[in-house]
Amino acid sequence: MNENKPSLMLVDGMALLFRAYFATAVTGQFMINSKGVPTNGVYGFVKHFLTAISSFNPTHVAVCWDMGSKTFRTEMYDGYKANRPEAPVELIPQFDLVKEVVEAFDVPNIGLAGYEADDCIGTIAKSIKEEARVHILTGDQDILQLLDEQISVVLLQKGYGNYLVHTKDTFFEEKGIKPKQMIDLKAFMGDSSDNYPGVKGIGEKTALKLLQQFEHIEGVLANLDQLTKGQRTKIEQDLEMLHLSRQLAEIKCDVPVECVLAEARFELNREKVLEKFTEIEFRGLDRFLNMKEYA
Repeated sequence: MNENKPSLMLVDGMALLFRAYFATAVTGQFMINSKGVPTNGVYGFVKHFLTAISSFNPTHVAVCWDMGSKTFRTEMYDGYKANRPEAPVELIPQFDLVKEVVEAFDVPNIGLAGYEADDCIGTIAKSIKEEARVHILTGDQDILQLLDEQISVVLLQKGYGNYLVHTKDTFFEEKGIKPKQMIDLKAFMGDSSDNYPGVKGIGEKTALKLLQQFEHIEGVLANLDQLTKGQRTKIEQDLEMLHLSRQLAEIKCDVPVECVLAEARFELNREKVLEKFTEIEFRGLDRFLNMKEYA
């Protein structure tokens, strides 16, 4: 990787917000301010956001958002994410508030109705990777399919400042397949959190073995006679769902969104940020603004 290249951190906004919200909501610490607005998710979001920027020191930052639960995937399969509960009432006012805070940092908020944040992240990462090294900050492993020479993934772990950083090579070491093959891996094994089944009875271990041997779904289907009777039967019974699951698993990288690098340069205007913190009654976050890299 060229160290002189600018580096862009693409943040999965919902991943940070939800993680921060649920970490404190379990004990009922909603941090309701004098205007009656809960702020716990936004407060934790800022801590995650600033800690990651301090840890990875990107020159540029943008935040991508889901824009509602209806997307092209729910049109394709009405069971998609149908297992997700409604957003908690204390979180709802924080969706707009968190974007206001991101604006106070002069960081672009990017999202498009009908698509997920992952699709926006994928599109931007692929279009900008020649200009800048890309770090994707998320809690979601689906995004690992985007890994390549210029794109790494920073997975949030428990607590603040704990990350698992994946590159194309570490992914291969762990799974024995290329990042792009992850789409077919999920097509076989399904995804319980996104609520699509894949091929019933085929788990990660079998799916990895098939992909290591035959490379992709087409390769497996062309060699059904080499599979065990059980594997062949399962795949034949769920063929339609296998193809549909692959479409649901693939991150779209041609969404009509863009991130202009010049507009995403991270230059902290402390006064503007502190003014926003005062307005929403955040206390104790000043020390996060004093981290050496952008003080």
